[in-house]
Amino acid sequence: MSSINEKFAQFGVVPVVVLNDAKDAKPLAEALVKGGLPCAEVTFRTEAAEESIRIMADSFPDMLVGAGTVLTTDQVDRAVNAGAKFIVSPGFDPEIVDYCLQKDIPVFPGCITPSEVAQAIKRGLKVIKFFPAAQFGGVDTIKALAAPYTSVKFMPTGGINAGNLKDYLDFDKILCCGGSWMVKGDLVKAGDFDRICELTKEAAELVKTIRK
Repeated sequence: MSSINEKFAQFGVVPVVVLNDAKDAKPLAEALVKGGLPCAEVTFRTEAAEESIRIMADSFPDMLVGAGTVLTTDQVDRAVNAGAKFIVSPGFDPEIVDYCLQKDIPVFPGCITPSEVAQAIKRGLKVIKFFPAAQFGGVDTIKALAAPYTSVKFMPTGGINAGNLKDYLDFDKILCCGGSWMVKGDLVKAGDFDRICELTKEAAELVKTIRK
């Protein structure tokens, strides 16, 4: 878990990917790797997610590929068997969190309330997702939660883009941010992987200027 957390901190941004067709998985992964963010949270919102994770993990073994929007323990198993190195859930589901911890699978559950943060800390988690970030007060809410819960760091996702990334990453309790602006669905659908690579490079460079 600690090595993944270190990579997240290094990347600063974790691309959140929705793929409707597994044929796009390899060129998308290549664009992210070339762009300087060899990492992806592939959401289980589509039927293509499992195969997309497998293709990415097989094609780029050094890439940090995980599964997002994981809602069941069955999806945990399918994702990990496909090559996912971490699991992200939109909310705090004790069954999923405990299942992952029992199997030593890095898990990042969504937490937006003090009670949820407390449950995560009780289980020994050091990093939690904060989702949907923009709708629940963004960095101000994270700062309020971090004040009493000093042992945990946050991975906010939802409504984050190149324009407000600095607001989040400037706070030292934010490990990294999940973002989809460099992997927008219309770009993937159009097969514009060169543009995705450009946006990824811009995001990677932006992180460097913020965390210099």
